[in-house]
Amino acid sequence: MSSAPADLADSPDYAANVKYIRPWYWYDWANSAFVTTIGTVLYGPYITTIAKAAACPGQDSDLECTTNLSVLGIPIAPGSLAPYTTTFATILSAIVLIFVGAIVDRMDRPARFLGLCAWGGALSAAGLFLVTGTNWQLGAMLMILATVFLGSSLVTYDSILNLIAHPDDRDRVSSRGWALGYLGGGLLLAANLVLVTMKPFGLSTGMAVRISMLSAALWWAIFAIIPVRGMWELRHRDKPPVAPGESAVGGSLAQLSNTFGDLRRHHPQTLLFLFAYLFYNDGIQTVIASSSLYGAEELKFEQSQLIALILLVQFVAFGGALLFGRVAARVGASKTVLGSLVLWTFIVAAAYFVPEKAFLPFIALGVAIGIVLGGSQALSRSLYSQLVPRAREAEYFALYQAMERGTSWFGTLLFGVVYQLTHTYRLAIIALIVFFVLGGVLLARVDFREGIRQAGNEQPVLV
Repeated sequence: MSSAPADLADSPDYAANVKYIRPWYWYDWANSAFVTTIGTVLYGPYITTIAKAAACPGQDSDLECTTNLSVLGIPIAPGSLAPYTTTFATILSAIVLIFVGAIVDRMDRPARFLGLCAWGGALSAAGLFLVTGTNWQLGAMLMILATVFLGSSLVTYDSILNLIAHPDDRDRVSSRGWALGYLGGGLLLAANLVLVTMKPFGLSTGMAVRISMLSAALWWAIFAIIPVRGMWELRHRDKPPVAPGESAVGGSLAQLSNTFGDLRRHHPQTLLFLFAYLFYNDGIQTVIASSSLYGAEELKFEQSQLIALILLVQFVAFGGALLFGRVAARVGASKTVLGSLVLWTFIVAAAYFVPEKAFLPFIALGVAIGIVLGGSQALSRSLYSQLVPRAREAEYFALYQAMERGTSWFGTLLFGVVYQLTHTYRLAIIALIVFFVLGGVLLARVDFREGIRQAGNEQPVLV
């Protein structure tokens, strides 16, 4: 077995596929604006304000609203609307993305479907500009649509990693993509910080937030052109067989009937990794999605302070993703991810003790999150790519993507329920420790070498 190349430029596979790898990076840059500006920073506090206005008309939005909204007769606390919206979007995604993944594997040119989903998501996100007054229903519906489109595009995008990168290259290719995503999301967020803080031309805070969300949607739509055009001619090397007279969609639906049985019987290590990822990624995603809500409602920080903090996290995460990629090259991705979960546990525990309006401790916490955030996500993606059977990349990444960024639901459900029962976000945030502990225990039990063998893939030097 040969040693890993010292740098991506030394890899023959990288040199052959660089015309696809370079545009591939740019989809992380494109969609991260939505994930950061809308999903992480602005949507939660903004939709909570809209929900409070609907449930408690005339009351100052900074005060707690104890009147519930009603969704199909179910009482929903205004403060729980944002995490519950994410929960519903994820459950819907878990159903939709499994079908999407099976279909994408049978598409000749996956980049075309990537563009369709990216622009559908960007259009849905742009519609958030129209959410004003008490119209929380429109805001929830558009966020659900944007989340499902995002997940569908990421199923396609992640599966392309297996088509363009050698097993020994994937940790670094994945890490560089994530790093570029954090840089892009951070740059747009910096511009939005100026807009929300300065409010030029007499803009209200609400209008500044709406323009910022619109800018993220336009960023997503415009920069998605680069990977779609750059990978337009990329074709699947292998595709699942389609029976004579059977359409690609029909073959996809037939394949779904045995996917889970095949996963359990022939790829138990892949299944174990998915269970581990389900737990620890739910913890990560809930921390990301709820951080601005926690800071605004529990710690009483201004919107401008929260945007500045998330901006700091973005740029620290850019370096963190590259750093973790280098660490993985020395000790292996599995050990690196496991170590990151230990750090996540300490971070969540520390968040519980941050005093109200104590911004410096919150900044320190943000720096710690930034260091581990990009690396744990990028390396999880490349680790899983080693466990995916050939010609079924999108189908298996659909299972992975249902638990990916912005689509966790166990964590957001627990976060919302704990808040609804206790009316404190401190207990909601500390409850998330269970996800990192369970995820770490399961991850430590995965035999990656055996899983790669079961998937029929080439063994990398380190894993």
